[in-house]
Amino acid sequence: MWTQALTKPDILNLVYLLAAVLFIFGLKQLSAVKTARRGNFISSAGMLMATVATFFFISGGQWISLIWVFIAVLIGAGIGLYLALKIEMTGMPQMVALLNGFGGIASLLVACGDFARTPAEHGSWDSLLATGLATLIGGVTFTGSLIAYGKLQGVKWAPDKPVQFGGQKALIFAMLVGSLIVSALIAARPEDAISNGFFLVLIALVALTLGVLLVIGIGGADMPVVVSLLNSYSGLAAAMAGFVLNNSALIITGSLVGASGLILTTIMCKAMNRSLMNVLFGGVGGAAAGHAAAGAQGTHREFSIEDATIVLDAAQRVMIVPGYGMAVAQAQHAVKELAQELDRRGITVNYAIHPVAGRMPGHMNVLLAEAGVPYDQLLDLDQSNAELEHTDVALVIGANDVTNPAARTDASSPLYGMPILNVDMARNVFVIKRSMNPGFAGIQNELYFKENCGMVFGDAKKVVSGLSAELADQ
Repeated sequence: MWTQALTKPDILNLVYLLAAVLFIFGLKQLSAVKTARRGNFISSAGMLMATVATFFFISGGQWISLIWVFIAVLIGAGIGLYLALKIEMTGMPQMVALLNGFGGIASLLVACGDFARTPAEHGSWDSLLATGLATLIGGVTFTGSLIAYGKLQGVKWAPDKPVQFGGQKALIFAMLVGSLIVSALIAARPEDAISNGFFLVLIALVALTLGVLLVIGIGGADMPVVVSLLNSYSGLAAAMAGFVLNNSALIITGSLVGASGLILTTIMCKAMNRSLMNVLFGGVGGAAAGHAAAGAQGTHREFSIEDATIVLDAAQRVMIVPGYGMAVAQAQHAVKELAQELDRRGITVNYAIHPVAGRMPGHMNVLLAEAGVPYDQLLDLDQSNAELEHTDVALVIGANDVTNPAARTDASSPLYGMPILNVDMARNVFVIKRSMNPGFAGIQNELYFKENCGMVFGDAKKVVSGLSAELADQ
């Protein structure tokens, strides 16, 4: 029995607890394509619940005092809706990077703003330490995400190849350690608001510079891992901001995002057989032209759409291997139509999905789900490799580095040791791409010069549609 009536803080904490349960349940639903949309809705409902409760608690029930907050919410919602409707799936990795950056800068501004608004109330060392860490992590996340966006978008100010210089690692280490020491100094001197304010600005400037230095030295091929890591950073920054504001919902949300992002980063690194330190400082993607051509043994064979159709029509098992080229051409719907045409002929069709195919985690899964491809036809790396040895035709659509046999055979290749899709084990391989240019890692694909491989050059959507039309006419 209740011995006394619940106070407003009690009610607020109960709402936060319910929101946390919805966050966790929604996150679990996001682990599968079939339930991802439902999970996103559940998590959003939890966040809406926590946000409304927070606003009501702050206003003391006087909603009129939150008029500016609601105006900001409407503006933000309008921008978010516009981006959701306008951005193509090919631009989704860039959008995710930007959203990570927005989360980082929001945490930085919240921490600094709260410090500037009520410096006299920052009497506890833990609150001041959280302020410094939120500023540090938020700043790194913001500029790091902008550089990641630029690399994915292909803009001039963020070159795809890693930008590295002598002493870069030492400088990054010194800036990081220095920022942590300054954060500790702020926490140790809570009464010196003026000096602490100066130190906080210093941390913010260093953090913004540190974010650029950390990401500019990473090659474009590693951006899926970087985006995942920056997502983790944004969650950690939000959790620190939650400690600053003493807001349990923000702490829980940030912790969940930080932990899930770190787990995903670990999975991605494992999929590439590389350590996180190698991703951050290895500079993969800057291979010289000589090395890029080193795997080019012999000459490639070029096939027409008609030639490829004849081989496809005679196959019993076909494995479709999607890559970023499919995303650029927006060919996912054409791929499904081709699969349906093959299925009508009694040909078994599956899809080989590499964990790092595309430019963000799960990129290929999302694209194919958008086209309505049955989820049970999507095979992971191990399942795909088990099937490829018994496959008549492997149809590679714009996938480069994740199909390069050099990862198995060339110890000098930056890709060596990376688990790949063994498409070269199939009886026949057709690669659809625009040219012989190397993939995102800047390394030529040895697959293209195998005896069982044929190149079909052209826009992925047009080529796949042509294959479907030729099959239908036979």
